[in-house]
Amino acid sequence: MKTAALRPALLPLACLLSAAAFTTPATGQDSSKVTPDMIQTASDIPASWQTPQGGFDYVKRDVMIPMRDGVKLHTVIVIPKNAHDRPMLLERTPYNASGFLDGNSLHMADAVWSGDKDWANAGYILVWQDVRGKYGSEGKYIMTRPPIGPLNPTTTDDTTDAWDTVDWLVKNIKESDGKVGMIGSSYDGWTVAMALLHPHPALKVAAPESPMVDGWMGDDWYHYGALRQINLDYFTEQMSAKGSGEPVPRENSDDYTNFLAAGSAGDYAVANGFKQLPWWNRFSAHPAYDTFWQLQALDKLLPAHPSDVPTMWLQGLWDQEDIYGAVHAWEALDKAGHGGNNHLVMGPWWHSQINRAGWNLGPLKWPGDTTAQFRQQVMIPWFDHYLRGTPLATPLPEAMIYNPVEKRWDSFTHWKPASAQQLTPIYLQANMGLGFGQPESGGDSYVSDPAKPVPYLPRPIKANNEDRWRTWLVHDQRFAVDRADVLSYTTPVLTQTVTVQGAPIADLFASTTGTDGDFVVKLIDVYPGTDATDPDMSGYELPVSLDIFRGRYRKSFANPEAIPANTVQEYKFRLPTVNYEFKPGHRIMVQIQSSLFPLYDRNPQTFVPNILFAKPDDYRKATVTIEHGADGRSAVLLPVVADGSADR
Repeated sequence: MKTAALRPALLPLACLLSAAAFTTPATGQDSSKVTPDMIQTASDIPASWQTPQGGFDYVKRDVMIPMRDGVKLHTVIVIPKNAHDRPMLLERTPYNASGFLDGNSLHMADAVWSGDKDWANAGYILVWQDVRGKYGSEGKYIMTRPPIGPLNPTTTDDTTDAWDTVDWLVKNIKESDGKVGMIGSSYDGWTVAMALLHPHPALKVAAPESPMVDGWMGDDWYHYGALRQINLDYFTEQMSAKGSGEPVPRENSDDYTNFLAAGSAGDYAVANGFKQLPWWNRFSAHPAYDTFWQLQALDKLLPAHPSDVPTMWLQGLWDQEDIYGAVHAWEALDKAGHGGNNHLVMGPWWHSQINRAGWNLGPLKWPGDTTAQFRQQVMIPWFDHYLRGTPLATPLPEAMIYNPVEKRWDSFTHWKPASAQQLTPIYLQANMGLGFGQPESGGDSYVSDPAKPVPYLPRPIKANNEDRWRTWLVHDQRFAVDRADVLSYTTPVLTQTVTVQGAPIADLFASTTGTDGDFVVKLIDVYPGTDATDPDMSGYELPVSLDIFRGRYRKSFANPEAIPANTVQEYKFRLPTVNYEFKPGHRIMVQIQSSLFPLYDRNPQTFVPNILFAKPDDYRKATVTIEHGADGRSAVLLPVVADGSADR
């Protein structure tokens, strides 16, 4: 039987110490020397830790900024120590505002992420904010929340949230000069574009970088109706948690196998729990370009609500995620008469590379760090001009577009939008030829088999392989050229330079034995077979511009129609904008195929109401014939210029 005398927890501390003196611990130490300050009972983690700031050259503030409806948004503000009359640079993000700063560095330029290092060195006050419902912000998160209106019957959107944030900043950040610039890439670029629909008077300059502008026509979700199913990971990463969610789990390391085994994109999504996501349920109910998508398209909304804010629309020439948005937003504003304060910049970059090092793009090497040079020599001085009143050494032209062959920036006093450019057809020819002369009658056929789709990269295609994903648009196309379901048309060796500036247009005349189908068109620069200065580029087949088009939308993006079997139809669609020179000794190639898998979902080649939920029996082989004669002169319409229109 236990007694109270045997329960040491009930004895006074002095008695315990006295009793302990008669015990020799295993360590051999004399426990009689234990003093009260040695006793460990409280947590070793303090209730609140404050890092001494004496050695820091900046001050960080975490604040909750109230919006007009009472919702508070988490905002991180970093201010150079002893700053006064400094401009503020605001970025609104769903990607964790706190993650833009490394709190262990004493120096602001080292503490911020790579995209903001030059801005810190330039003395800016940097502000990052979590959008509604993400990370530290209150409220409900809605994917690219539509503007107030039919799709958003509330009183707030990302336009009002930007307005309220800027208003709070200019009234509460005493170290500022009361002027704000906005910047951000991808989703963050979309928040900049939304702010421009009704900008606060203190918003003086903006740069949407690779912004999400129209998710159906050519940015993240679809390209001309073909689903970019590899982006389904983004759904769970972004919307399964308030913070960072997990990607879709994989059975195999090769996504080609994973998506092929899953069946339709809808089957894949449903099997992985997507019905829990309201965005997926809305998204999957609208596979065509109906009102749901049209009312969110910023290249339609911006010209209807133009701002006077000087704006730099910026994207990469090989942007693998949002290659559509910036150039189409700029073109729409320019066409509507607002070109004076809107500028287009296209660099030799992958998606958001402007915020990282820019020495190369895959195998393409540049004579310097193109991104750092652009930020330091062009972008920041341009922001300084509007935020600090400093003069510009050279006014920013209407368009600055990198020439990746000559490896230089070209400036254009007037860059023609696609609707105004002059086009020269380069025709598909007999015997797999390609040329500017009139083609002979005939056609070429291939069998498109949904069970064996053409991969967009050589297999294995590993999930979330960031390096290959970033550079797939410049990957050597020799891996596809010998497939029986890929047609490759090639010019003779060029004897003079062919310069193209603008958006090529694919213009195919084709028939199919199916009732639906996709068409992929690639414009390719074929390098000479040997290159002593850069052996890795010997014989390289470099994609210059490529895209995919879903055949059911050949007449209307909003109202799809079955393709009449065995009947020639025209498929005409725009390819991404280029500023490129095909040099003597090179050849021009056009590749045509009907799949680009698993980046894009497979077309069953049987017309069904919603391809997302096609059934296994819907997927059927089809023989596709590309015409290049009397039944249709298939071509790529090139924006050829005689001597270029750049002001160098």
